[in-house]
Amino acid sequence: MSSLLMVLFLTFVIALLFGALLGLASVKLKVEGNPIIDEIDAILPQSQCGQCGYPGCKPYAEAVANGEAITKCIPGGQAVVEKIALLLGVEAPQGDFSEEDPAPKIAFIDENMCIGCTKCLQVCPVDAIIGTNKSVHTVIPDLCTGCNLCLTPCPTECISMQPIESSIKNWDWQFEQIPVRNIQENDAEGKK
Repeated sequence: MSSLLMVLFLTFVIALLFGALLGLASVKLKVEGNPIIDEIDAILPQSQCGQCGYPGCKPYAEAVANGEAITKCIPGGQAVVEKIALLLGVEAPQGDFSEEDPAPKIAFIDENMCIGCTKCLQVCPVDAIIGTNKSVHTVIPDLCTGCNLCLTPCPTECISMQPIESSIKNWDWQFEQIPVRNIQENDAEGKK
């Protein structure tokens, strides 16, 4: 019995040592990601539409950080190009975007015209369209990113892009642009 306890104790000590060694190695050998990729990804509209040629916004952000053209984000338009150019410290090139209003839009399906072909379901990158074969489809507005990919395959042209109505839930508060001033103790005492 004592030899069994000795084996269990040694196994516990060895496991504890290896655990500590692995923990130390994970801290000391941690690989930092490129912070510019996260900043570019935060600027992108997160529609995951693939119109830029990449499977989502994060891979496109990685490509931009590695020198890819910054004018490929169609849903973001020229506004995103200018923000990325400012972040990277380069001149903003003019992208080949339509002159439409850049206001955010979501897909809307006219259910009287929908034939249930499921072609829109197949191209939606975020599964915002629900329905089954030969039944009416509809869009879940909270999931739709407005990527426009569902418009082209629709044979009845029953899908249109509608502007998102402003509400408390989707309002752009622009907190970064609110001026903030640090108040010194002397300023606070002088105003009393």
